[in-house]
Amino acid sequence: MGRSKVVVTDHVFASLEIEHALLDPVADIVALQATTDVELLEVVGDADALLVCYAPVTRRVVERLTRCRLIARYGIGVDNVDTAAAAARHIPVTNVPDYCIDEVSDHALALLFACARKVSILDRRVRSGRWEARDAAPMHRLQGRVLGLVGFGKIPRRLTPKARAIGLDVIAFDPYVPREEMRAAHVEKVDLETLLARADYVSVHAPLVPDTRGLIGEPALRAMKPTAYLINTSRGPIVSHDALVKALREAWIAGAALDVIEHEPPRDIETLRGLETLVLTPHVAFYSEESVRELQRKAVENVVRALSNEPLRYVVREAPAPR
Repeated sequence: MGRSKVVVTDHVFASLEIEHALLDPVADIVALQATTDVELLEVVGDADALLVCYAPVTRRVVERLTRCRLIARYGIGVDNVDTAAAAARHIPVTNVPDYCIDEVSDHALALLFACARKVSILDRRVRSGRWEARDAAPMHRLQGRVLGLVGFGKIPRRLTPKARAIGLDVIAFDPYVPREEMRAAHVEKVDLETLLARADYVSVHAPLVPDTRGLIGEPALRAMKPTAYLINTSRGPIVSHDALVKALREAWIAGAALDVIEHEPPRDIETLRGLETLVLTPHVAFYSEESVRELQRKAVENVVRALSNEPLRYVVREAPAPR
């Protein structure tokens, strides 16, 4: 038999040293930096496996595959892969659901602190030549404030004890997690409407699926307290960009801190730059040197398993999304 072909559709890594170390003995690697499915169509047809970061693996890409044994996503979410089309072709899709749990939960907490202590606003004002402590007003202590988690998977479960350690009370909305399971983690289970009404900080941790796209839109933002902050380290399209811009301009809420946005990179940076109560980071919550190496290794190890006809880890199965 000839050597296998593995296509890296795109990546954000400093190198593919890990990929070459694990795959060179058995496969040839074709590395792309595709941003559209058109860029993939002429390359992936005879691929034995795909390693995917952000490139759109659409239905027509999947239908072009003639011998693919695996589509392996570098990451947790698989919203850029047409999993239904892959299932119809009996091509397994895998992710890496247990990497960057500490990094993302830490980043969500960092964004919460940035909101609570108005770090970005005050930093900008000092750099502009203004030195005035009263610019921080109003500011409230965190002890006794309420953190509302939208979703209760691995990352919010890791965030919970960190938040409780600084005095926050934690509530969560996730219809697929039993109340007893949340109670064991010292979290109160509530519906989304209750969470939006009670939370001082709403932190989004849901997957991006049809039912969660635009979940935090105008009705949800209007239901939040005018003193509350929105934090999103999950997927950008869960929060309606236009509704959030309106909410911040009209002060429906006190502010927002986002690591992900609906369109990345932003198409209207001037609009975002004018929103003083908005904190932005560039989809970096997943990152540490350690988490990136873990991500690459675990994704590639699944490709090796697929090429060797060994059982796969982290096979994605279709599941309902939080409503």
